[in-house]
Amino acid sequence: MAKSKGSIKVDREKCKGCEVCVVACPTGVIQLARDVNAKGYHFAYMENPDACTGCANCAIVCPDGVITVYRKKPSPVTSEKV
Repeated sequence: MAKSKGSIKVDREKCKGCEVCVVACPTGVIQLARDVNAKGYHFAYMENPDACTGCANCAIVCPDGVITVYRKKPSPVTSEKV
């Protein structure tokens, strides 16, 4: 069975850098940026986007609801008889 792929979008200006999403991510996709937002917080971003499965753990635990998860269904495998 193919692994599902996903991605996240973080509202950088509303993220307060609490790191709860970093700890909740089972595949180590999320890290805090070195840059800061307008409020002076290091915001979350996808450090390793290819590893994202779209599990939504990050969005579930985010206390401010600033993470949106997108899931891509794997394409069906077709086999051709030759």
